[in-house]
Amino acid sequence: METWDYWPIIDTSVKVALGALIAGLAAWVGSRGGQILEDVKTPVNRRLTLLEEISAEVGNVNHVFAKYSALVIESTRFGSRWPQARKDELEHINRELVREFKKLADAEAKLLMLGEKVMEKTLRFYGAKIAHFRKQVYVGRQDISEKEIAIIKQEIIALREQFYDLLSKRYDRLLAA
Repeated sequence: METWDYWPIIDTSVKVALGALIAGLAAWVGSRGGQILEDVKTPVNRRLTLLEEISAEVGNVNHVFAKYSALVIESTRFGSRWPQARKDELEHINRELVREFKKLADAEAKLLMLGEKVMEKTLRFYGAKIAHFRKQVYVGRQDISEKEIAIIKQEIIALREQFYDLLSKRYDRLLAA
C-alpha cells in the first residue's frame, strides 16, 4: 500500500476526532450554562420546598385536630355514659396532637427563617386557638353547648383558611418568579 492510500483514512480519523472534540466541548459548555441557570433558581426552589413542607405539617395538625375535636365533642354529648374504649382512643389522639404541635412549632420557625412574619403570626394564632379549644372542650365537661363549641371551631377554621390564603399567595408569587 502506498502512502497516498493512508491519507483518506488519516483525514477521516482527524475529522471524526475533531468533531467529537467540538461536540464534547459544546455539551460541556451547555451543561455548565444550565448549571448556572439552575444555581440562580435554587434559592427559589428551596423556598418552594420549605413552603410545601410547612403546608404538609399544618395539614397534619389539622387532620389530627379534626379527629380530636370529633371525639371530645362526642364525649360532651354522652357524658358519663361514654365508653371507656372511646376514652382510650381520645387519649391516644390527644398524645398524637401534642406530637403534631411540635411540628407546628417547627413550621413557625421555618416561616421566621424565611422572613414570613405575618404567616408565622397567623400560624401561631391558629395553634393558640387549638390550645384554647382543648382547654374549653374536654371530657366530662357538660356545661358547654354545641353552639359554643361550633363557634370556637369556626374561629379555628377561619385562622387556618387565613394562613393558607397567605401561604398560597406567597407560593404563587415564587412560582411566577
